[in-house]
Amino acid sequence: MSSNRAVAVEVSNLSKHYGSVVALKNMDLKIHAGEYFVLLGPSGGGKTTLLRTIGGFHKPTSGRVILHGQDVSGLPPDKRPTSMVFQSYALFPHMTVAGNVGYGLSVTKQPKDQIRARTEAMLEMVGLAGYGERKPHELSGGQQQRVQLARSLVLDRDILLLDEPLAALDAKLRKDMCLELKHLQERVGITFVHVTHNQEEAMTIADRIALIADGELVEEGTARDIYEAPLKRFTAEFVGENNLLSGTVSSVTKNSAKVDVGAGTLTVERHDADVAKGDHVSVSIRSELLQVDSAEGRSDGRSLSGTYLETVYLGLTTSHLVKLETGVELKVRLVSGMEEAPPAQGSPVRVTWKAGAARLHVN
Repeated sequence: MSSNRAVAVEVSNLSKHYGSVVALKNMDLKIHAGEYFVLLGPSGGGKTTLLRTIGGFHKPTSGRVILHGQDVSGLPPDKRPTSMVFQSYALFPHMTVAGNVGYGLSVTKQPKDQIRARTEAMLEMVGLAGYGERKPHELSGGQQQRVQLARSLVLDRDILLLDEPLAALDAKLRKDMCLELKHLQERVGITFVHVTHNQEEAMTIADRIALIADGELVEEGTARDIYEAPLKRFTAEFVGENNLLSGTVSSVTKNSAKVDVGAGTLTVERHDADVAKGDHVSVSIRSELLQVDSAEGRSDGRSLSGTYLETVYLGLTTSHLVKLETGVELKVRLVSGMEEAPPAQGSPVRVTWKAGAARLHVN
């Protein structure tokens, strides 16, 4: 996503307190126009509070919300260029699908023929052409969610806020709706800001992801950035399946650091991490980048010896668990059927990885 694109949403030094509880802490964030932006993080981390503050449902304790260059911090939701899709479908049960979708337009006293035309066009866009006369209880969960999307999009606002919109759907429907949402956003071309705690959902739809935890912005980037090159230990713990090792820096060069993790000394690329000898750091290695080799394998800063514990078959992949002498367990995930027969339980093995697989995190 080009950094010279217009900024649709900006929060500047934004904080939100509920009495003694700090929900958002001095947050700064920019979202570009036409971007599908995801706020990802654990429950209670502040992402929904941030979304609702952008939408005007919460008033910030301090800081500003700026939409298309205008400070809207003191404006109510109906005075902002935003519409909201809530986690619950919140459809009027006594109204038809068309009535639900066109409700916001009828409140503003628009002509009935115009409401009808825009409602029909929006139902066709979300794949519900011909469903206008049905009632909400006659629809599936996915169809009800599409009605809520249509009801928000028909208002013709250029920033759509989505609060866990797929949380009520089963796993398969959630995956299908992820792709539908992404394609819908590409068709309408407006800015989507989407809250979720589900990393697979986030990576499927996002142009960029912001990881939010404890009321703070941990880091942001593309799905590939966040998954393959996490900067912070928290990101490595939350996204993907990473093995985390705590250690102490024993020496530093321009491009790498040697880290004593108790079970051995690892050579890890620095990636500009500012570390010095004696610093306490973390090393992360994704489970799919590891291999289980014989105990006589290499010892070159990219391997650790341990005891083979067990095999866990997961269908597409198989996990192999290895316990280091420090008691830390490493998880090695391989494509099922591609690996050799697993070692015997309790046998000595060596876990290895290629150069560049390990990531260094300053604690």
